[in-house]
Amino acid sequence: MASSSHNPAILLKRLLSLSEPTPLVLCVDAISQTSSYLIEEIIYNINANVSNKENVIVYVSFETINKPIFATHFIDGLGLNIQELISKLKTFIPAPSEVQTKDKYIVMFDSLNYLPNDKLTQFISSIASPNLSVIGTFHKDMSEVPAKDLSLHYPSSLELLKFMATTIFEVNLLPNISVEDEEFHNELSKYSIIRGANNKIFLLSVINRRKSGRSISYDFQVDHDSHIYEVTKNIDDNNGLTNETPEMLQGLTTFNLSTSAKQKKAKDEVELPFLEAQSFNTGGAIVYEFEKDDDFDEDDPFEDPF
Repeated sequence: MASSSHNPAILLKRLLSLSEPTPLVLCVDAISQTSSYLIEEIIYNINANVSNKENVIVYVSFETINKPIFATHFIDGLGLNIQELISKLKTFIPAPSEVQTKDKYIVMFDSLNYLPNDKLTQFISSIASPNLSVIGTFHKDMSEVPAKDLSLHYPSSLELLKFMATTIFEVNLLPNISVEDEEFHNELSKYSIIRGANNKIFLLSVINRRKSGRSISYDFQVDHDSHIYEVTKNIDDNNGLTNETPEMLQGLTTFNLSTSAKQKKAKDEVELPFLEAQSFNTGGAIVYEFEKDDDFDEDDPFEDPF
């Protein structure tokens, strides 16, 4: 699925409405911008999709007190271990062999930070089903306490979730021109309330992984009230780089900046000294091999190659 042949706004609507196969949707938020407006956008697009009329939404709460109006079932996850949580979830979602094609099941977490790091992959795989989508929010500003029996090189929960997720939504606060960048980060580090924080108009970075393994990335400005999505940047187009051609340089200078085919060939044939890797005896050094045509004066210390 090439990014150039698709309207980014339409792609975002398909991702928000879960029209695309999305086993795990990760929503990353911060103290400056909550993902609650993004979750409401997901629910809005799911309800607006004609093919999504029969949905079962199981809401797993660690921070929410009351059952959301859009949820079919509500589970209070506080105080439950992983096995107890899996058992409760399986009472609302069928086994993979029992899933009917007309029904779509959604398990929504208000915070994935409360799931233990060493049980995270096991938990996600144990509830996975063909017609099930897991939507979870991860607070990137919340500190994580690693398990004692894990290696220091074991990935963090956010790294694991980003590796497993097929779609990653990351919400960010719109830049405020009245607040300096340094002041903004200082206030965030002190957990102060930032002017304009948790705005209904926010930036949304989207990464969608296709079955082929290719990732498509876009940046959007999302208006929650009007449900309008505007593309601010496409990261997929050659990583934002464009290939320069001689035609692009014409008319910019009074001299010729282009390179002829003969000059390019001569440039490719130039042999440069190479850097020898460090060994046990000496450090890195530039190695120069003498040829018979080399001319130097052995009596002149400034021309001594050693």
